[in-house]
Amino acid sequence: MAKNHDLHALAQFCHILGDKTRLRILRTLQNGEFNVTALCKGLKLPQPTVSRHLAILRMAGLVNNRRAGKEIHYSLNAYRSSAAASALKTMLGPSTAIRIGPVVVGLAKS
Repeated sequence: MAKNHDLHALAQFCHILGDKTRLRILRTLQNGEFNVTALCKGLKLPQPTVSRHLAILRMAGLVNNRRAGKEIHYSLNAYRSSAAASALKTMLGPSTAIRIGPVVVGLAKS
């Protein structure tokens, strides 16, 4: 059974993924590492918007950043150490996925 802190971490994770812009950023980062300028061009969004969403994703442990001179490059985190991944593992128990209506939430096997 999931503990309250696991439920809180999972609720925060769902809130973060509930934003279309953040999902678009995560989908883009699946293709590799990008700086903010490249993300802005690809997503056709202003820099302050992209930077704000990247900060949220970074604080949640979903995105890593690396400084190269004046530029900061972003990439996906492996998710292994995030509180959300831990909470999801606890919620799922022995299974690897749970169906919520038409959506299946689960953990990829590594």
